[in-house]
Amino acid sequence: MLPDVLCSRLALPVAAAPMFIVSGPELVVAQCTSGIIGSFPALNARPVSMLDDWLAEISERLAEYDAAVGTGRMSAPFAVNLIVHKSNTRIEDDLEQCVRHRVPLVITSLGAREDVNEAVHSYGGVVLHDVINDRFAHKAIEKGADGLVAVAAGAGGHAGTLSPFALIQEIRRWFDGPLLLSGAIAHGRSVLAAQAAGADLAYVGSAFIAAREANATPEYKQCIVNSAASDIVYSNYFTGVHGNFLRTSIVGAGLDPDNLPAAVAPAFDSGVDESKPKAWSQIWGSGQGIGVIDKVESTAAIVDRLRAEYEDAVDAITAAAWVNA
Repeated sequence: MLPDVLCSRLALPVAAAPMFIVSGPELVVAQCTSGIIGSFPALNARPVSMLDDWLAEISERLAEYDAAVGTGRMSAPFAVNLIVHKSNTRIEDDLEQCVRHRVPLVITSLGAREDVNEAVHSYGGVVLHDVINDRFAHKAIEKGADGLVAVAAGAGGHAGTLSPFALIQEIRRWFDGPLLLSGAIAHGRSVLAAQAAGADLAYVGSAFIAAREANATPEYKQCIVNSAASDIVYSNYFTGVHGNFLRTSIVGAGLDPDNLPAAVAPAFDSGVDESKPKAWSQIWGSGQGIGVIDKVESTAAIVDRLRAEYEDAVDAITAAAWVNA
């Protein structure tokens, strides 16, 4: 299970996934004050010096909110996502800022590093590492991660290919620590299903692209509203790592989504091929769960909807005849 410091303030067993371009201070603060873990990728803060400003702003705004609510439900913690792949040339600077601001939760991606984990642990922070298979899960825990984000088929952005049921059950055979599940989760029923499968929290991303506070263009948000699972294309062409992207944006960039070439190598910073349309600003990422997203609305409204759906699902399961037989 997640440490009490991370789950005691949650209104719903959900962590918001960090989304390139889309996630920033406005969205993170709205998520945390709505009762779910908010997050953003460090790489969204550009230039590097802006990360210091973002971390200060988020911490100050959440502290002000907590002071205002008094004895009411205080804000949920926030997380920063660090890409630890060797192509990310700013990882050391980003990590230094996270340590200085004592970021409560750090989500590492694309490589597990003991030194990163130790730096976060030095001030009492918690590290979750995202993985797409059981082998990577073992490596992450061996190198000192506290928990895992199982990124299954259908997740937005850089996603795996395994069924969430297969991935979770393999990890739970040997690991009883904090475990989050990512993959097409955009409805309260799916949040409950993630828990039933063995996860502690659901990891929800694409539903928040359509949030008013999200740093996405109106066209991107409307595309989320208008699209369904069949509109998602899985390719490694844009970043060198396989991910899920909206077909509409690929067509809009003048490419054939059914005939994309394969990339040679990952690139997340200065090594990006400038001849390609840019993920995530021109080529829009999205998971397969967006078929239930039917409007652009506030983050608070999205969380309220998820919570109502989750509670209805709990009631339905509890009332099921076969449960009470």
